Amino acid sequence: MFLGDSLTAGLGLAKEQAFPALIDARLRAEGRPWKVVNAGVSGDTTAGGVARLDWIYQQKVDVLFVCLGANDGLRGIPVAETERNLRIILERARKEGTRVVLAGVQLPENYGTDYRTAFAGIFPRLAKAYRVPLLPFLLEGVAMNPRLNQPDGIHPTAEGARIVADHVWMALDQTLRATPERQAPEGAAR
Repeated sequence: MFLGDSLTAGLGLAKEQAFPALIDARLRAEGRPWKVVNAGVSGDTTAGGVARLDWIYQQKVDVLFVCLGANDGLRGIPVAETERNLRIILERARKEGTRVVLAGVQLPENYGTDYRTAFAGIFPRLAKAYRVPLLPFLLEGVAMNPRLNQPDGIHPTAEGARIVADHVWMALDQTLRATPERQAPEGAAR
């Protein structure tokens, strides 16, 4: 399950071009039985992610890829609030027996050094505290590259989404290999 915002949902892209769909295609090509669910909602914040936890856990989720926080940072939400929400998500995943991979967010320079530094510190701190793998920056190699971003300068193009998917795959593959495969009921997330 990919819990995220418009970057996860694939805003401006065809459904099959969003990075979760690319991960799904790769898993199917390798004959691996995981079912990918894209739970990306455009505009979502970490608070929105917390609000959706009961919906997410209506099904069994073996692996949760958390890529939330960009909208918190862009809206200037206090760092402590963002971190508290991410902790709630990570605690719920722990309670449910779900393995987690956490993706980090970096903010543009115009948000000021102090806020940017404090915000960027959330993700490695939580990854260490909860002993979960961390993809340091979801948009590594894509952010700020006009060729890889849509005209808004925020959301990746199809080519940019392929690069994001490659980075996500590197962070996620080891977790999937370490997670026992179970027979999931039809329609259940793996």
